[in-house]
Amino acid sequence: MAPALPTTMRASRFSDTTGGLEKNLKLEDAPLPKDASTLPDGATLVKVEYASPNPVDYKMPELWLYRRLAMTLPAIPCGDYAGTVVVSKLAHLKPGDRVFGRSDPPASGSFAEYLVVLSNEGVVPLPDGVSMRDAATLGVAGITAYQCLAPYVKPGSKVLINGGSGGCGTFGIQIAKVLGCTVTTACSWPNVQLCKDLEADEVIDYRTTNPVELLKRNGTQFDHIVDMVGLPALYYNAHHYLKDEGVFILIAGAPTLSSTMDLLQMFCLPSWLGGGRRALKFHGRKNNAKEYATIAGWMKEGKVKAVVEKEYALEEAPDAFRSFKTGRTRGKLVVKVAAG
Repeated sequence: MAPALPTTMRASRFSDTTGGLEKNLKLEDAPLPKDASTLPDGATLVKVEYASPNPVDYKMPELWLYRRLAMTLPAIPCGDYAGTVVVSKLAHLKPGDRVFGRSDPPASGSFAEYLVVLSNEGVVPLPDGVSMRDAATLGVAGITAYQCLAPYVKPGSKVLINGGSGGCGTFGIQIAKVLGCTVTTACSWPNVQLCKDLEADEVIDYRTTNPVELLKRNGTQFDHIVDMVGLPALYYNAHHYLKDEGVFILIAGAPTLSSTMDLLQMFCLPSWLGGGRRALKFHGRKNNAKEYATIAGWMKEGKVKAVVEKEYALEEAPDAFRSFKTGRTRGKLVVKVAAG
């Protein structure tokens, strides 16, 4: 029998994004997710304890066309979460189980006390010894870092990660090291020590050194490159420091005309017109329960940790987005959704 549920929940919602999501979020008593009482097959209702924002969580809602065609307003942002199972249509989950993962649209957002996760790939049992706060950071950043590295590297691979101090970058450094790689990363000088503490073998301060010119001079030949910032020059010059068979993975990009044009040029411009000479892939994260479990297992073993710059209460959700949008976040931000 399904447990008795309240009729409303605390949620940080928005009905408009004019001027930015952070100016429109309001803490309200909202209705429970529409599928909460009659879950579809394969779905799970979670009581959320922690959530964590990502760039996609504000970039997409702030796009007028996306908001108009793909969203029902008012809406609840974010999808990364950690919490406890209320009820599940999955045989391996039971009420009270600690879980984490990512809920993607059209399901409800994680800045709310209750969340419906429609796919079994987005809800994963949380190992004992891993906190919900840390697990909530894995939904996008952790899995993206894993998927950008694991299929392409092997022990001994030399990896370059551009943007080592952000959410994906801090996970990327650690995951690459777990996979046996030698890691070079680039970040700004305030974050150099952070990247060293995460065991990066070489850290380039891009504020004092042009990373592209330094890489060209050094002569190191990397097996794999992941650009978590979006620096076109890094790709156009990659033939100087990425092996012929190497792959350049790009994950960053803003939903703007200039960024879209940059991407089109990177993918379409032939090498004889100044385009890149190495394989280029744009990575789009995909929920994968087995991969989530692998990363959480490394967390339990102490091989990977969440770098959390600050924790916010749910009523402070606008401040979390405001801080996130500065582009200077070290690791991840988390929001404590559960009251108290």
